[in-house]
Amino acid sequence: EIFYDHGAHIPGGPPGSVDEDGDRFVEIWNLVFMQYEQFADGARTALPKPSIDTGMGLERLAAVLQGVHNNYDTDLFKTIIAASEELTGVRAEGERTPSHRVIADHLRSTSFLIADGVSPSNEGRGYVLRRIMRRAMRHAHLLGAEDPLMHRLAPVLVEQMGQAYPELKRAEPVIVDTLRQEEERFRRTLGRGMALLDEATVGLTEGGVLSGETAFKLYDTYGFPLDLTQDAVRAKGLSVDLDAFDAAMDKQRQMARENWSGSGDRASTAEWFSLRDRLGPTAFTGYQESETIGEVLALVREAAEIDAVEAGTTVEVLLDRTPFYAESGGQASDHGKVEWPGGAGDLVAVTKQAGDLHVHTVTVTAGRLAVGDRMHLSIDADARTRTRANHSAAHLVHAALKNVLGTHVAQKGQLVDSERMRFDYSHGAPLTADELDRVEAEVNAVIRQNLPAATVDMTPAAAIEAGAIALFGEKYGDSVRVLTLGQALTGDGPYSVELCGGTHVARTGDIALFKIIAEVGIAAGVRRVEALTGEAARRFLLDQAAVSKGLAEQFRVPVSEVPARIEALTAERKKLERELADAKRKLAMGGGGGAGAAVEDIGGVKFIGQVMQGVDGKALRPIIEELRKQADVVVVVGVTEEGKAAIAISVSAEGQARFSAADLIRLAVPAMGGQGGGGKPDFAQGGAPDGAQAQAGVDAVKAALG
Repeated sequence: EIFYDHGAHIPGGPPGSVDEDGDRFVEIWNLVFMQYEQFADGARTALPKPSIDTGMGLERLAAVLQGVHNNYDTDLFKTIIAASEELTGVRAEGERTPSHRVIADHLRSTSFLIADGVSPSNEGRGYVLRRIMRRAMRHAHLLGAEDPLMHRLAPVLVEQMGQAYPELKRAEPVIVDTLRQEEERFRRTLGRGMALLDEATVGLTEGGVLSGETAFKLYDTYGFPLDLTQDAVRAKGLSVDLDAFDAAMDKQRQMARENWSGSGDRASTAEWFSLRDRLGPTAFTGYQESETIGEVLALVREAAEIDAVEAGTTVEVLLDRTPFYAESGGQASDHGKVEWPGGAGDLVAVTKQAGDLHVHTVTVTAGRLAVGDRMHLSIDADARTRTRANHSAAHLVHAALKNVLGTHVAQKGQLVDSERMRFDYSHGAPLTADELDRVEAEVNAVIRQNLPAATVDMTPAAAIEAGAIALFGEKYGDSVRVLTLGQALTGDGPYSVELCGGTHVARTGDIALFKIIAEVGIAAGVRRVEALTGEAARRFLLDQAAVSKGLAEQFRVPVSEVPARIEALTAERKKLERELADAKRKLAMGGGGGAGAAVEDIGGVKFIGQVMQGVDGKALRPIIEELRKQADVVVVVGVTEEGKAAIAISVSAEGQARFSAADLIRLAVPAMGGQGGGGKPDFAQGGAPDGAQAQAGVDAVKAALG
């Protein structure tokens, strides 16, 4: 171990001394001389090739070279911390220093994770990212940042490190948008969560323990990761009852398991592995054939092995071989027929357990099924063909999105079956019409190439080295199937190369046609494309054409002029709606100019209160704007054509010294039989289901003024 002495002016002693935790002596390099392999019994065997494992702390070495003794004082962090100081208006001094350092460090880690295709979520690596992000966001809150901060710091990081890490620059839009959305979401609950935490810790002295139930409520209701709560209470000299927190978490998991529709009906993971060890893997023959004969090796019902079942029973069947693809990798399982001498059944689903054990869920419709029976298995060929096309199209979509949007795009999930394909991907903004058109055009261009699809088995390392796309976080075995589709539209090489064990077309032309039917956002930084292929895409286009033709006939214009005609009609309707609303407003106010508004003096406050028939909530603000010139407090209740009530209250600047519109609305709405309502001191709105109670809202405000 190599330590660097930063000098006598820095507190701390050498390793092994009582004050070794100081910053004077810092380990910057570690060398491990590996000479033996040691076994569980303590025996050692000399390694055939002794080696030295060397690990150097890059940031610690940078601190030495730059003449500082703290990583956060290096140029790697100083620029980000300076930007954090500027945006928050708080200097990195005293007790504020750790918050700026947390923000700088966590900004860097979250940005690289997002650039690698990770999105914040409530499980797995996505939850690790969310925890890091929210810890930094809490520190931004502690510094008094009133608006989201992290996304405004991201460009500073990209400017500093983007040249060395080009993927950071390419993913900048996604990083910024993901950080902004996540911080906006967390800020909606952060204030309420901190208030609950403050309330729960009142009366706890140093060394006290926050209840695990409260910590779990903060996690479950307000999105506080446990370590964030621990950070917050640690600053007060408190800790969290982890046992109670774990108990609450286990209780929630148990409830979730009990609410799962399949709870109690299937064998556990351990039992499937036991069957796998005894029976061996299921031989999947679906790449080569659409039907085969398989021997029944085991029957499982209600988590127990049985010897036989009668008609009318649903059972899980394990076979020595099968042509049925098991649901995995986002591809739905095959369907088809299962028959055996003297019996038949419906194939409900095929799933994969214990890695490579195909579990066939079969409802016996005729005869008796027993272990040892030989089943004739035949897939639904038409459904398989459509599924193949949709799955191969998903690969082409992935490649097209990378080409159109940038290499930061990463697959976040997919679902392909015989009906359609759905592809989830990382990107920070909706696709524009032009981007959608370019993606669709690229996919159809590769389809028209009609080139053979190529598959080859190789090691994961060799596949990735050859350029194949592997899904981040996925676990692969010793051998993987690599699928190559199409020829690059620009330059040399294939269009798409991915690791995939699914079923695919023989040629790209087998997809026939590709049409995107939807593109939506499903989470922060995650978008979804839905599309159709082949005959389904053709039918969709025919339906769209029929709609266009029908509109053209209705409007008596050519199909090409339908959009312009709709735009003109929409503009005309909006104009008429404005004119109608203005006419209603003038009629409600006694002919215009506020002639019907009676000003009352209540305790020295000028007040106008009116109930207007045929006026909805949208029309209240312009009415209020006209009446507020005459009074300190204005209340207008509109009764809509449907008989509901909408109320608006305005309080002048002078009137706000005594009254708030937000407070008055909370009195008026319940008086009318409604709930809620809110706004600001100068203007507030609400509603109630019964317009007959409209006057009660006006009277409630008058009573409050008097």
